[in-house]
Amino acid sequence: MTAYQPPGDPGDSGVDEHDAVVLAGGAARRLGGTDKPGVRVGGRPLLDRVLAACSSASTTVVVADRRATARPVLWAREEPPGAGPLAALDAGLRQTSAANVVVLSADLPFLDEETVRRLLAAVRSTDTEGVLLTDPDGRDQPLVAAYRSAALRRELAALGAEHGGLAGLPLRLLTGVLDLTRITDPVASFDCDTWDDIAAARARIREHGNVLDEWISAVKEELGIDLEVDTGNLLDLARDAAHNVARPAAPLTTFLVGYAAAQAKGGPEAVAEAARKATALALRWAEEDAEGAPSEPGSAPAAEARPDAG
Repeated sequence: MTAYQPPGDPGDSGVDEHDAVVLAGGAARRLGGTDKPGVRVGGRPLLDRVLAACSSASTTVVVADRRATARPVLWAREEPPGAGPLAALDAGLRQTSAANVVVLSADLPFLDEETVRRLLAAVRSTDTEGVLLTDPDGRDQPLVAAYRSAALRRELAALGAEHGGLAGLPLRLLTGVLDLTRITDPVASFDCDTWDDIAAARARIREHGNVLDEWISAVKEELGIDLEVDTGNLLDLARDAAHNVARPAAPLTTFLVGYAAAQAKGGPEAVAEAARKATALALRWAEEDAEGAPSEPGSAPAAEARPDAG
């Protein structure tokens, strides 16, 4: 097993040149045959959550029966359907062309783009044939991994020739002959095999430290928005508007900031500039309220001019 040393520049543009294959056609026996890729966690199907994590791929192939997805993909199916993960991987790989490929299962609720970038950066920075995650118990997760495509094709062809096909063969036959690097990631490697797993995933995303990021990601996916903004900045704006103007001003102001940025056809910078202007206005509003209305020349202060109630 090769130990992974982080690359000096994980943000190098070379990481971006890759394809993705998502295996989404399992029988889900431990879920009673439920359509696992369609099970919702945080308001989104598990498959869509995985597709969001690998959205930087040049080509994304989903190996399963066709279905509606939040992002456009290519579709493939192993022959015969249900022939197992190696046959499914081979079917998906046939529709890719990049030197590196991310291979994922469709039941990873906490996989994110950063984990995918980390896997790809590790492939680029080592001489091994792939990088996969291990779970908290040290078990390999070969469907949360990035591989050199040529190595996968070579070994899949060899296994097919040796066994007269790939149907029914376990993934360990493939990973056992590849030179692989392991990375431990107990969160991203979490997969949903049982209803208890799904309940745990749903509970985790509602925890205080996760719920806001999960909600923002879900809303962006639902609305088709691919824009990274400083949510802390927007929350500060909402706080200032609520405190210095009125509580309902918070959601209305943040909506108007987003609308203004969209009208300007801008990105994160346009949102930040609109938020800056709105924050300054809220502070000016509060300053005027604190100063009070100026008195007319020669008139008594408001408190003294009020008739005596007694």
